Amino acid sequence: MAAKTLELDSALGHVATDKRVEILRLVGEGGSISQAARDAGVSYKAAWQALDTLSNLAGAALVERAVGGAGGGGARLTPAGQRLLQAAGALSRAREQALARLAGRGDAPGLAALGLRTSMRNQLPCAVQSLRRQGAVVQVLLALPGGALLCSRITRESAQLLGLYSGQPVLALCKATAVEVAADGEPVPGRNLLRGHVTRISRAAAGGEVSLALEGGLQLVGFARPGSGLKSRTPAVAWVDESAVVVGVSG
Repeated sequence: MAAKTLELDSALGHVATDKRVEILRLVGEGGSISQAARDAGVSYKAAWQALDTLSNLAGAALVERAVGGAGGGGARLTPAGQRLLQAAGALSRAREQALARLAGRGDAPGLAALGLRTSMRNQLPCAVQSLRRQGAVVQVLLALPGGALLCSRITRESAQLLGLYSGQPVLALCKATAVEVAADGEPVPGRNLLRGHVTRISRAAAGGEVSLALEGGLQLVGFARPGSGLKSRTPAVAWVDESAVVVGVSG
């Protein structure tokens, strides 16, 4: 049977800040997933989640169980895992060299975020203001330019693998279909309210896509219900469920 092609581009999309790659490296160095989890500062469950996700993206198993030995067993990298780590090192070195050259010309700011490709229309630069654990879930409060706050609800493992901390620059992402827009002053459900004014609206009478300029200068896309009464340049409020807000980090 022909050997599988290792999908390096899928697995190493954000190697510079990817804790999953760090965990893989630690498994290779120490031969233990539990020790790798401790060294990376994540739970054992999060470490396994990281390795499983990375293996899925790579299209090949990256870690295998090692039987026997002084410790009674452990884990070791497969040849595919070793190749992926080698590629990760080469990418990191190339990235550092490229950014160093660009920084000398003042071209570096914002370049890392451009490497992120996603179907989510809304990608809002912001910063982590606080992290609050609620059982197996972490509530991440995000500060947008202009002072607006947005909350995201993610799993504890996801927060660990992203390495989130207060003050960290991140991206808040959500689908346009997850954002509801209404005229400012209308009763709206829940939290995560973002205020601005309408810049574009399609099929207003039937309910359609709405573009908002937020108070901090960012653009947000959502949908209004039929009969919303929204028009261009009118004040509006948008809201999105906490679980629909994705937190992204870039290198």
